[in-house]
Amino acid sequence: MAIIAHPDVPVDSLTKNKLLDLYTGDLQKWKNNLPIIAYDLKPKLEIRNEFYRLLGKTSSRMKSIWLKKMLAGEGDPPTALESETIILQKIAKTPGAIGFVSESIVNNSVKVIVLKE
Repeated sequence: MAIIAHPDVPVDSLTKNKLLDLYTGDLQKWKNNLPIIAYDLKPKLEIRNEFYRLLGKTSSRMKSIWLKKMLAGEGDPPTALESETIILQKIAKTPGAIGFVSESIVNNSVKVIVLKE
């Protein structure tokens, strides 16, 4: 799996905790003030479960976090797309975007974000 971002995202690496903050909406802007646009995959894809395991959460736990935030008016969950190919295309075209795909489909239209401890 690869964490990918639009080339203008001002980071080359993230900790797992920072990545979790991005995916729970606790962080909403990059350090250059560009809005963070996180993309997710539809629930039936195995790479999605792998991604949430990496973050130390289950997809049901993430769903409850987002439900609570939505009810409090604190934002909406990441947009869930149909396929990894669509995520790759969306991130390449969307400034501030971040997501995850299989490493095998990554190309030079996006930046790979390195995870650090």
